[in-house]
Amino acid sequence: MPKRNLFYAQSGGVTAVINATACGVIETARKHRNRIGKIFAGHQGIVGALTEDIIDTGHESPSAIAALRHTPGGAFGSSRYKLRGLHENEAEYERLIRVFEAHDIGYFVYNGGNDSMDTAWKVSQIGEKMGYPITCVGVPKTVDNDLVGTDNCPGFGSVAKYVATSTREAAIDVLSMKQTKVFIMEVMGRHAGWIAASGGLAGIRKHEPPHAILFPEIPLDEVALIARVKECVKRYDNCVIVASEGVRWPSGQFVGRAGVGRTDAFGHTQLGGVAPVLANIIGHRTGFKYHYAVVDYLQRSARHIASKTDVDQAYAVGEKAVNLALAGEHAVMATIVRKSDKPYRWTVGTIELRKVANKEKKLPRRFVTRDGFHITAACRRYLSPLIQGEDPPPFRNGLPDYVTLKNVRVRRRLKKRFDVAE
Repeated sequence: MPKRNLFYAQSGGVTAVINATACGVIETARKHRNRIGKIFAGHQGIVGALTEDIIDTGHESPSAIAALRHTPGGAFGSSRYKLRGLHENEAEYERLIRVFEAHDIGYFVYNGGNDSMDTAWKVSQIGEKMGYPITCVGVPKTVDNDLVGTDNCPGFGSVAKYVATSTREAAIDVLSMKQTKVFIMEVMGRHAGWIAASGGLAGIRKHEPPHAILFPEIPLDEVALIARVKECVKRYDNCVIVASEGVRWPSGQFVGRAGVGRTDAFGHTQLGGVAPVLANIIGHRTGFKYHYAVVDYLQRSARHIASKTDVDQAYAVGEKAVNLALAGEHAVMATIVRKSDKPYRWTVGTIELRKVANKEKKLPRRFVTRDGFHITAACRRYLSPLIQGEDPPPFRNGLPDYVTLKNVRVRRRLKKRFDVAE
């Protein structure tokens, strides 16, 4: 059987461990040189395929590829470009075919979230609809933990560990300050409250922070929130709140107003700003002194405090993706399968891409307390194993020592350029 090349691309928001998946893909593919030719990576995801901006990972040393396992961000660049339906923009698919043909790409491995799996699913149909043989495998990645068909998503465990740790540390700071009564930490999560829920791991007993968690799945009751804040300040001398960026009013409108009028390539409203809005409301209604933090990119780039479980799983799904492709498994995604909670055991499975594309897994109501302000014991059992273990990067001169790849480009073979409007 003639060797064909493999194309790997990163998509959507990056994580502290997406490069660990890249490491798993590349190291595994290198072990199969008898069946896989060159290992390419797309610069800025699927955009790299469309524009023929392709990286030859063969120029990277084994040590550089191994260092990806402890390096955050997207080593090859990522994007949120959304491929439309085949009949909506046939030119995009024709372009992909030409690029794949020009570089003899027979394996396509796409690493991303639910919108990215939709892209992977569409690309997987190219062979059937346009006569080009290509094996397409999706690899899960999202800090939001909202992909269906997988117990959890690589990238989430490390964010959960960061948020729980930051909540605990900030709460200790707040308790030290006599004047500050309210602290709000805004975390990611547009429609799913998994990240906000992870803040609940910071405390075990009732009096321990966070005292309130605000989820996208639970409409915000302003009266109940103010009452909660006043009660906590009276009992514990302060109130620590973890708020998801996607918190909504009962009307369905986002509480955070920063994203009004802005959308990304997938049509999502750009969010951010719920913490200052809540802080102003609480300050006005109670008179309490407050502080807030919007952790934004910090939560997803904090490789120094990554969960070892998360790192191991991120590598494992990358390894699995290559093995699936070599086995001829087409239009599938690698998944994490939980075997047990205590002791925590997991393995890697598969699911059809069509069952994942554009679907969203929200926080179950049984994971939220009856009053809507905290997590249940069931949620804690689910979350706790995902933040276990430490896997710090090497340090040099007091700072994490991360790798920067050469990212040598492949010579373009197509004369016609392709413009991508993002």
